[in-house]
Amino acid sequence: MSTTTIATVCAGFGRDVEENLAQIAAYADRARQQGASLLVLPEACLGGYLSVLGRGRDGSHDEQPESLPPVMELDGPELGRVAAIARELTVVVGFCEADGAERYNSAAAVTGDGVLGVHRKVHQPLGEGMFYAAGEELRAFETPVGRLGMLICYDKAFPEAARGLALDGAEVVACISAWPASRTATAGDLAQDRWTHRFNLFDQARALENQLVWVASNQTGSFGSLRFVGHAKVVGPGGDVLAGTGVDEGMAVASVDVAESLDLARRAMFHLRDRRPDLYLQQYREPETARA
Repeated sequence: MSTTTIATVCAGFGRDVEENLAQIAAYADRARQQGASLLVLPEACLGGYLSVLGRGRDGSHDEQPESLPPVMELDGPELGRVAAIARELTVVVGFCEADGAERYNSAAAVTGDGVLGVHRKVHQPLGEGMFYAAGEELRAFETPVGRLGMLICYDKAFPEAARGLALDGAEVVACISAWPASRTATAGDLAQDRWTHRFNLFDQARALENQLVWVASNQTGSFGSLRFVGHAKVVGPGGDVLAGTGVDEGMAVASVDVAESLDLARRAMFHLRDRRPDLYLQQYREPETARA
């Protein structure tokens, strides 16, 4: 039996990178104290998310932000400092990645040895594509905590993204978010907000349909006009929430024998094995709105 302790964070991260790094170091220390090997932090935890001032009539946030997150290089000082903080931990962080003239909303898995893997957000909601280029790849990779895949926020709304990682052998998927409450008909109680419900539903569905361990982080508090829903959690391959933070700031921690839990989930009904991909493309039709 080989148990992996996973910690995932629900917290607010703004523009002050020095403050962000201090927060990351504090959470890394808390994770170590609880025996964690994997620490998953929210989307844009280095430099903050898009600072949106208002909203359009349709509820979107495609208006010009007050400020943009600072750009960072993969081999730059910020991720270098995350590596120094991480040491023996595998730490997943979100940041604005610079690649030539392009900016990407990215996630990096980092240990004391450096960056192990990077995911650039593929799916871009509500005008985000005005400020970031879209990623073009979904890949899992080897880490000290097993084969890991990463997604960012809206990526989780697309079953194909998580399925692609599962088919690439991901045992654990870290999905980092800055997922806000609904900007139209917002609930007074964040726990009852319809976008909170969607966030939680996606997490459990993606874990269950791919029979893997799903780790969701999220921002909390507010940034610009956005109010984040929180709910960092660890979900087992049966769709069961093993640990969660609710709407408040905090760290959810769960210990999982990843190999055994996947084996048990897949022993009788193995969703990846029982797929019929020969039919899926044959039956596929573009929605009318996509053809218009």
